[in-house]
Amino acid sequence: MPVKKTIIEPSWEAKYSFSPAIITEGGKTIWLAGHVGFVDDKGASLAGNFDAQVRQAFKNLEKTLQRAGGTLKDIVWMTVAVSDGRYSQRFTDIRKEIYGGDFPASTLLTAACFAVPEIMVEITPIAVVAG
Repeated sequence: MPVKKTIIEPSWEAKYSFSPAIITEGGKTIWLAGHVGFVDDKGASLAGNFDAQVRQAFKNLEKTLQRAGGTLKDIVWMTVAVSDGRYSQRFTDIRKEIYGGDFPASTLLTAACFAVPEIMVEITPIAVVAG
């Protein structure tokens, strides 16, 4: 079953690379665990490098979504936690690079700490793919 996805056009939200709402009809929902990126694909530490961690977290999400039959474009919602509120704008800038437009709906918050001290960002999304 194909997925019909209607994105409610962002106004002020576009500056922060998220949509205020997305309506989906049809398809199957994929509930993803939180994904981080504090090590790269070869296992090297990305501690202290926020940009690299964000890009790696999206890369890790993409791999999981491929296994589930989807892509990053199928994400309709994400909760993002950053280790420091000063990274909020940087996260949204990187998300703009990744999505260009048609952003998922999103919440971004600051976390007091993560399970591993080196983690600077965690992305927990929901995706809808063709059924």
